[in-house]
Amino acid sequence: MSKYVTFSFDDGTEQDKDLCAMLREYGYKCTFNLNSGIQSASYCWEKEGKKVRRLNVDEAIEAYRGHEIAAHTLTHPRLETLDDETVRNEVFYDKKNLENWFGTEVVGLAYPCGSYDRRVMSLVRSCGIGYARTTGNSLCFDVPESLMDYRPTCHYASPEIFDLIEKFALLPDDEERKVFFIWGHSFELYLRDEWGLLRRIFDALKDCGAQFVTNREAFGL
Repeated sequence: MSKYVTFSFDDGTEQDKDLCAMLREYGYKCTFNLNSGIQSASYCWEKEGKKVRRLNVDEAIEAYRGHEIAAHTLTHPRLETLDDETVRNEVFYDKKNLENWFGTEVVGLAYPCGSYDRRVMSLVRSCGIGYARTTGNSLCFDVPESLMDYRPTCHYASPEIFDLIEKFALLPDDEERKVFFIWGHSFELYLRDEWGLLRRIFDALKDCGAQFVTNREAFGL
C-alpha cells in the first residue's frame, strides 16, 4: 500500500488523553511532539476562562503508548533567533530526554511555531533528526525529497479538509507514496469545542483506502 494517513499533534497537553481515546476507538495512529524541558502540569495557561495544562511525564508515558514520540525542543523557542549552541541544546537534549522517558528512538521534530531557516535545518539534522515538520498547509499529498522542512497537508480545522479527503480517496494505490498529513493541537479542540469536527474527519477517512500510520512510518524511516 502506498497511501498513508498520519496525524501530528503538539505540546503534550492533557487534552491528548481524550485524543488518544478517540484514536484507539478508530484504530488510528498519531505522532506527538513534546517539549521535555516544560513537560509538567506546572506549565499551564488560561484562555477565555478555560485552563490548559501540560501532562506530567508519567501521565504522558501512559497516554502515548502505541504512538510515535517526536521532539519539539526543550522549551518551545523560535529556533532561528538562537545561536548555534542553544539550538543544538534545545533539539539534542529534548531528543535524548524523550528517548530516555519513552524507551524509543526519536527521529522526528516539529519546529516550534513552524519557525526555522536553513541554518536551523542543518543544526537539527546534525542532532540526529530524520524529518522535521513545519506548520501551514501544503494542500497536497506528495512527499518531497527533503524531509527537513516538510509542510503538512493541512491543519485539522482547515476549510479544505473534507474536499482533500475526497481527493485522497480517489487516488490510485500505486507505487508512488502519497501521505495525507494532518496536524494540530488537542487543546484547540478543547478551546474551540471541535471534538465533533475531529470525529467527522475520522469518520470521513475510514473508507479512503489508506493505511493509518505514524509520521515516521509514513515517511518510511
